[in-house]
Amino acid sequence: MNNEIYLDGNATTCILPAAALAAADIMAERYGNPSSSHGTGLRAKVVLDQARQCAVRLLGAGEGRLMFNSGATEGIQTAVLSALVAVRERQVRGESVGSLLVYGATEHKAVPEALAHWNRLLGTNLKLTALPVDGGGLHDLAALRALAPDAAMICTMAANNETGVVSDLDGIAAAIEASGTTALWMVDCVQALGKLQLNLATTRIDYAPFSGHKLHAPKGVGMLYVRAGAPFTPLVMGGGQETGQRSGTENMAGIAALGVVLAALERGDTFPSHAQLHGYRARLADALRAALPGVVFNNAFEKSLPTTLNFAVPGVSSRELMDVFDAARVRVSAGSACSASKAAPSYVLDAMGLPLWRSAGAIRMSFGAMVDEATIATACQRIAHCGAALRAAGMIADQPSAEPDDGLLQLGVEGECGWLVLDAASRSCIVIDPLPALTARITAIVRGHNYRVLAIVATTAGADHAPLVKSLGAHYDAEALTDAFGWPAITAHRLTLADGAEVNAIAIGGQVLAQVAAGEGARAYLLGVKDGVHLPADLVRFAFTAHAESQVAAVTTEQTLLCPTRDARNQLCAGHADVACAADLQLDSHALDAFLQAHPDAMLVDVREPYEFAATIAATAGARAAQSVPLSRLVEHASLWLRGGTHQPLVFVCRSGNRSMKAAQCLRRLGHASSYSLTGGLALAA
Repeated sequence: MNNEIYLDGNATTCILPAAALAAADIMAERYGNPSSSHGTGLRAKVVLDQARQCAVRLLGAGEGRLMFNSGATEGIQTAVLSALVAVRERQVRGESVGSLLVYGATEHKAVPEALAHWNRLLGTNLKLTALPVDGGGLHDLAALRALAPDAAMICTMAANNETGVVSDLDGIAAAIEASGTTALWMVDCVQALGKLQLNLATTRIDYAPFSGHKLHAPKGVGMLYVRAGAPFTPLVMGGGQETGQRSGTENMAGIAALGVVLAALERGDTFPSHAQLHGYRARLADALRAALPGVVFNNAFEKSLPTTLNFAVPGVSSRELMDVFDAARVRVSAGSACSASKAAPSYVLDAMGLPLWRSAGAIRMSFGAMVDEATIATACQRIAHCGAALRAAGMIADQPSAEPDDGLLQLGVEGECGWLVLDAASRSCIVIDPLPALTARITAIVRGHNYRVLAIVATTAGADHAPLVKSLGAHYDAEALTDAFGWPAITAHRLTLADGAEVNAIAIGGQVLAQVAAGEGARAYLLGVKDGVHLPADLVRFAFTAHAESQVAAVTTEQTLLCPTRDARNQLCAGHADVACAADLQLDSHALDAFLQAHPDAMLVDVREPYEFAATIAATAGARAAQSVPLSRLVEHASLWLRGGTHQPLVFVCRSGNRSMKAAQCLRRLGHASSYSLTGGLALAA
């Protein structure tokens, strides 16, 4: 799709062309119900039986049950239900059963959620207990040996979905056997299919769920293996399909497609060899090392699947890395796809005991079994392109940038924000209300552009800037005396404000930053251009305050933008009198073309960050080039757009439409009525 490089194979994969043809054939030609006894039904049943027989051979299922279902989540539910029904029956009979439900600390969330759900519904009243892992992601076998005697069920996985770490299943089996426990054992084999040799009937594994879409079959089809003799309770009752194990008319299109994939695995003539997959990963790793100095891999390659890399870069968040890769049309993820929308560190990497910056900044790069040489070669080129974009933006710590930033930069996280006043000509900057979580980010900007930090100030007294001061090193004079707000004890300028107050100020390039008392324990700052020894209200462009704008009303005008230190509603900035937003903010791609034709003076504004803009592979939306104005720099540009009588029409674009909507709403609130956002962003327009 438009030169897309898809490296998120652990989330899902494209469908094998032959599998797609098999699904289409079932829907168009062999559409019979396999439970029907007539010829049309029998032709469908042949496909069903052949797929099952192939799965039994490939997985070494032996005499065990092998049923088709909707995927791994259903398989997990069925396995947990089956085990806990057996546990409850033993409890009712007064037999001794374990008191624990043990699951690997790095399991997919579907496992502990299923355990908690059925434990509650069935009233088994067992205690959920996470089995710890070591720093490499392997299960702690000593802890397992201690827990196993009290376990009613044990759940581990064959290979982790985030790191690709391959579990020591033989070691786990030995620990379970040595404990003498009667606990039932489920192994999540979702990431193992086609990547690990499986011979399930020769193991102690009681339950093993699989999902087709992880290996080039469609979504909505999977399998569950149940060891011969292991307890089994159907999750779905009804017409008795799958020999009564899973009722409901079979998803024949999905099963036919999965059968083709399984047959290809059995033949060994379709997918790359493991040696080739290892070689592909090594090339990607080398490309990452060259493009992203300091990159750290969170998975030991010798102990993980050859299709998975998990890495972090000091000072660069996972969101920033994802954005730059996405701009280059390289699709990666930040951990599990099922929780990618939640802005939180990886619980998998946290369980491994890795530092917060690695778990919060982790990127998973994974590829499916259909990957080829050309894809890997292009991916390596794009990785180099992304690295160059990040370095040019000063994102990589200790990597000099050719183009220093200039003006006002907003840095926010979780409803709070800090500000950097930057002057490229003098290579100097002032930091206002720095957030501890952004210490590495601020340091990368300062070091990357070789700025001298004139001051680190706060709007409230007593803020702890010591970690940032230490991180900045020689770029900030840590010996200089400051007051409780971080303001330098010695400043070269004394200015008179519009209300007649005399205040201290710091010069930065052609502007000055003046301090203003804002009540007990608080201070505001004004950024503008001085007139001799005065700072007139109409020359104050920005006011930084943690409190109400009334604190600075007497020394500013309506054109002064109010820059908050708390921005829970993502408003970016405010005016003295905000205007209500109209409902006509959004333009889809068709409306955008018509709008640009009707408004030849309209400006297309790309609010993605500079590294995203620089890394972009596909052309932007609309028939004209877009101007790069990052959302973090929007307040600086808004101040210019709002001054003057006429407001040039502005159409904001970004990757998904979220940031461009914030930009359009901000300008509308400030009084710029001709501000719009591209619905769905560049992702839908491409």
